[in-house]
Amino acid sequence: MKTFDLAIVGAGIVGLAHALAASRLGLSAVVVDRETQSNGASVRNFGFVTVSGQEPGAMWQRAMRSRDVWLEVAKAADIELLHRGVMVVARRPEALSVLEAFVQTEMGGGCELLSPAALAKRQPALHPRHFEGALWSPHEIRVESRDAIPHLAAWLAKGRDVEFRRGTVARGIQPPLIETSRGPIKADKFVVCPGDDLVSLFPERIASFNVTRCKLHMMRLADPGFRLGTTVMSDLSLARYPGFAALPQAAALRRRLETEEKRALDNGVHLIAVQSADGSLVVGDSHHYSPTPDPFNDDAVDDIILEAYRQVFVGAQPKVTARWTGTYATADRPFLIDTPGPDIRLVINTGGNGASTSFAVAEEIIADLFGAKIDDIRRSA
Repeated sequence: MKTFDLAIVGAGIVGLAHALAASRLGLSAVVVDRETQSNGASVRNFGFVTVSGQEPGAMWQRAMRSRDVWLEVAKAADIELLHRGVMVVARRPEALSVLEAFVQTEMGGGCELLSPAALAKRQPALHPRHFEGALWSPHEIRVESRDAIPHLAAWLAKGRDVEFRRGTVARGIQPPLIETSRGPIKADKFVVCPGDDLVSLFPERIASFNVTRCKLHMMRLADPGFRLGTTVMSDLSLARYPGFAALPQAAALRRRLETEEKRALDNGVHLIAVQSADGSLVVGDSHHYSPTPDPFNDDAVDDIILEAYRQVFVGAQPKVTARWTGTYATADRPFLIDTPGPDIRLVINTGGNGASTSFAVAEEIIADLFGAKIDDIRRSA
């Protein structure tokens, strides 16, 4: 039986990030996943690598590092970068106050406040005269998740000493073995990245962190006839993203939104719009919480999202060509990192920002697990 340096459970972005970090240390890794192809939260999202708006401190720094790793692997793994940056438009004076405060923070470095006139000139797809101003951040990137995740896995398998055992259920870990539906796998260390599967491995430990699941609605709209070149967000996002929402100025915005946008707040709706290579738009999203989210889309929730779109963009709303739901694990922390045993780490993204922060988190976990330095991982890129 071959012995791997590392066995990873879960082939979502968190698991793939650990496989990449291990391979950069010259370690052998095997990735076990119950699905035969990418199917979970890692491909049911915007592909938006968010930097501005992350929780200040460690999470913002992790996002900056993860963005850099995406840039490093994109060319090698044949992952297309569809656009850069984010435009956060302010429809209300209170929203503009939040953006003005944000650019004065450390996270606002490199960002730019735009007047309504400058915004109209730079982004003609947005409604003229509907905004108090906008924040332009150059830090973000966007990939097509449903393509990027399979490309990343294929690249790791082809040249990075990473093996994949798909369609394989991990049933239990007793070092040095992981028992699976296709027989045991031997490894020195283990990282469990189960996504929102909260019951298969270490359920008691996961339950102790009060983890539940979040369901979100997303849609694809037909090509609207304009080109964005960037991600677009608006006022509701400022009340949700902690880097904005934690600012003192956000309290006044929240009070106004509770009067004017109560249905959106009640359904966790905030607008994100990104554009794909074929011109179509991906828009969302919403947030509803349950240990077992129902699988059905509510048209009323989709209508709230589409109304948020119409408030921001010019022209008639394009036809909805696809609808889907996603689910992810969520808790009162952006990442659940636990140690079920000296050679085992349990790692779950519980903040809905796996694409934005997992590469950096994985570097920290792999360095700790193998007694290495993070700089050793980064130098081998």
